[in-house]
Amino acid sequence: MGGWVSRWEPNARGRLEQAALELFEERGFDAVAVAEIAARAGLTERTFFRHFADKREVLFWGQGELSAHLKEVIAEALRTVPPIEAVVAAIEAAARALPDRPEFARRRKAVIAANVELREREALKLASMASAIDAALAGHGVDGTAARLAAEAGVGVFKVAYDRWLAGTGEAAFAPLVRQTFAELQTLIAVPAAG
Repeated sequence: MGGWVSRWEPNARGRLEQAALELFEERGFDAVAVAEIAARAGLTERTFFRHFADKREVLFWGQGELSAHLKEVIAEALRTVPPIEAVVAAIEAAARALPDRPEFARRRKAVIAANVELREREALKLASMASAIDAALAGHGVDGTAARLAAEAGVGVFKVAYDRWLAGTGEAAFAPLVRQTFAELQTLIAVPAAG
């Protein structure tokens, strides 16, 4: 009986991510082709495109799932907590869902920092995250201004906590840093303005 037989490719996504990151570090993002990434990973271009739409997606995949996850957690949390607490709960949940790979994340950040297009894409990812949070809050009756403020504050907490996680020694997990950073923001807001 003839026919096409699928070849099992263990951890193809992870192998492609690792190969791409190595090549981006060695030669720069723009100088690397998808065929080279696939070859470095010991896979085919077809396998690459089963996992990623293009080479940028190696660094940015999962954005749609992240937005859906944030909306889901916010909807659940709004039943019992104020909007900003719901946002922090969602950001913490997102942090817990991210792979605990600080060294990979540090290397990813360096590749992004070295390329204008990738920095713009990272900014769009964070703006999309804020938009998803804003929409989730507004969709559950939170006033427009309050929803926007909570969303932007949440993304700010995410960014600062993420940078703290990357700057650390690897001992602290990302999710607890989200809560700690939010607590510091609350303290800052509670301090009376100098008059």
